[in-house]
Amino acid sequence: MAEGLFATLFPSDCRLCGAPLLNISRLPVCEECLAAMRPIGGGVCTVCGEALLSPYAFSDAYGDPRCGLCRRLEPPFAKAVAYGSYDGGLRELIQLLKYEQVRPAASVLGRMLADAIAPIEGSFADAGILVVPVPLHERKLRQRGFNQSELIARVAVKLLPSGARLSVHPRMLERRRETQSQTGLTRHQRRENMRGAFAVGDAVALQGQEVLLVDDVFTTGTTVSECARVLRRAGATRVWVATVARTLKVEAHSALLEDEEKARNAMAAHV
Repeated sequence: MAEGLFATLFPSDCRLCGAPLLNISRLPVCEECLAAMRPIGGGVCTVCGEALLSPYAFSDAYGDPRCGLCRRLEPPFAKAVAYGSYDGGLRELIQLLKYEQVRPAASVLGRMLADAIAPIEGSFADAGILVVPVPLHERKLRQRGFNQSELIARVAVKLLPSGARLSVHPRMLERRRETQSQTGLTRHQRRENMRGAFAVGDAVALQGQEVLLVDDVFTTGTTVSECARVLRRAGATRVWVATVARTLKVEAHSALLEDEEKARNAMAAHV
């Protein structure tokens, strides 16, 4: 009765599909849309998490499935995991949090991140691990009012069985300069664009520690790779990467274009 009265007095629609919301919730997304956000299926690279389309990837000298890039070049992180593909409803939910400040979305995204991290918990150091959100530049942080990666990370840590051994350090990494859009850049240009953008804020606390680097989306891997390099050079023994979503190579270019447009519109709305 209470839910029916709420729906009558305060009608609202799902922000993703437009269907009427009949349940009382701080998150304006219907249950059907949330249920449709599924984990990545099929074979993935055991290092970077990229989807594997070739059967040849499943039998190589490493003894585990690896994509072509991870075969050719060892990444600076031990392993990257993600919950789902950065498309459809999951993509829209992440954008609701980032560009429309719908903070209750962080709780759902945090649960997804916890699900992504769970399979690698057993590989974490017994002494504990530092959870480091990928930082925003100070200007973007002031504009947005929060770092979405930190919000999501804090929710995930509370839900994980090993949460007592995980501690969130939002200032361990600092973003020293703003970077241009990665859209249209080659792999080399993307690395140059990110070079020098990050610095460690507390090198003493980092010495000899394992790090779980957290971000909302793994798009090309350039950002998390640069963060992992900086952390390892400053004293981290090993870096893991966990994101809520990741783009597959065939989706990466369109994802960058659409997110750039969303970011420009959000910035214009706050001017």
